[in-house]
Amino acid sequence: MKLSARNILKGTVTNIKTGAVAAQVSIDIGGGNTITSTVTVDAVEDLGLAVGKPVNAVIKASEIILATD
Repeated sequence: MKLSARNILKGTVTNIKTGAVAAQVSIDIGGGNTITSTVTVDAVEDLGLAVGKPVNAVIKASEIILATD
């Protein structure tokens, strides 16, 4: 599969918190860093996501907002 997104982080699923419709999937991307993605419960099932499974987090953002105090 080819993607136009260039921000692809390889990681391992560490936790899945499932609700009625959405699920929060935590991914260890190494170096002590964890990211969390909110996806549908159907997506978790369709992708076969499970704790310990390798996964790629593809980040495609139209903007990034920075802030300082």
